[in-house]
Amino acid sequence: MAKSKGSAFFCKECGYESSKWLGQCPGCGEWNSFVEEPVVKTAGKGRGNGINSERLHPVKLSEVSLEEEERVKTGIDELDRVLGGGIVKGGLVLVGGDPGIGKSTLLLQMCRQLVNNGDRKVLYVSGEESNKQVKLRAQRIGTCGENLYLLCDVNLDGISEVIKELQPDVVIIDSIQTMICENISSSAGSVSQVRESTNTLLQLAKGMNISIFIVGHVTKEGVVAGPRVLEHMVDTVLYFEGDRHASYRVLRAVKNRFGSTNEIGVFEMAGTGLVEVKNPSEYMLKGRPEDASGSVTTCSIEGTRPVLLEIQALMCKTNFGMPRRTSVGTDYNRVNLLMAVIEKRLGLHLSECDAYINIAGGIKVNEPALDLGIILAIISSYKDKIIPSNTIAFGEIGLSGEVRAISQVSQRITEAEKMGFTQCIVPYANIEKIEKNGNSSMKITGVRNIGEVLRFFE
Repeated sequence: MAKSKGSAFFCKECGYESSKWLGQCPGCGEWNSFVEEPVVKTAGKGRGNGINSERLHPVKLSEVSLEEEERVKTGIDELDRVLGGGIVKGGLVLVGGDPGIGKSTLLLQMCRQLVNNGDRKVLYVSGEESNKQVKLRAQRIGTCGENLYLLCDVNLDGISEVIKELQPDVVIIDSIQTMICENISSSAGSVSQVRESTNTLLQLAKGMNISIFIVGHVTKEGVVAGPRVLEHMVDTVLYFEGDRHASYRVLRAVKNRFGSTNEIGVFEMAGTGLVEVKNPSEYMLKGRPEDASGSVTTCSIEGTRPVLLEIQALMCKTNFGMPRRTSVGTDYNRVNLLMAVIEKRLGLHLSECDAYINIAGGIKVNEPALDLGIILAIISSYKDKIIPSNTIAFGEIGLSGEVRAISQVSQRITEAEKMGFTQCIVPYANIEKIEKNGNSSMKITGVRNIGEVLRFFE
């Protein structure tokens, strides 16, 4: 039995609750993000939805038995990598991203693999499409088995009853912004509805030991409650990144209670759905110019996977008193810092030039190991000198111009060697560790500071 508790103000971006309206959210710092919504207090409701509501008894931590949890393979290697090895039973996973990025397509492909290969019972709940519309998308992806069930409804109370009756292994909720709890009087997509709906699904997942995937849309206008409201409630948060008008997609874990948050999965959007990109380095370097100044290849580590990237820089004389600085794919402030180091330590007058820095392929990387590659690209474009296409560089730059050591150098060199690179510029501090491994046939050049980098342009 629900009874009204009045109203409260919620931040649409992060879910911060306040008793009065605020111009700026203390939680996330957004302006004009508070909306007023009725608050419902549930009376006389225990820990239902399948979770034992009897008298609780604490247990000693030493008495809790641990068993190796068997993960369910999705049949999509890139997705398994990001999840930490597969689906954990009883886990609640939030998949966020811009509309049209491919969230529903990826989850429908996962359902197909689970049904066809693993003989699992899967329930796909859609609050946005009809059965025929989901069927049309499924036909484009491929033939599905008999154990994939569809339910097109938005009433979460009725959906909960269906889940309890069907007893599926995996449930997909597409999307959480369309779900409605009858005991909440606010409209679908509001902060109160989204939080209460997620809490209900959380109780179902833990009580029935089933895996539930929730789709959450992100809009630039912030009209509906963003997935950040739910991040503290779910076990895993996956974000789909990339321009929906481009062909590639990057799946990244920003929270994972059952695995690493450093892994990424790379996909390419094709006519039959999302295709796994097994070798992201080859994909990111596709179309790289051979004889062009301002182009340098570097290597970033994403979890356990080295990924080769092309850094592009364009330096040209400014037509105004204030030079323009533009950075795409890497941190803007970091680029300004590196340009200040070049100007101070090398005496190059970059203040007279507009600077445009780009990570080719549209991927976003903020790893400090890219510093040396960015500096080489800037100097190359400024001096209009070409760096050989078989050369790769990585290292962190300090404010005094020193090239500092980085981690996992051997993995980066091995990946570069596989892609046909023959010369590598690394921090001198890493040379000793490289020589200990001693298996690479590449020409390794160590640099102590950015002054030594200038010899590559003589």
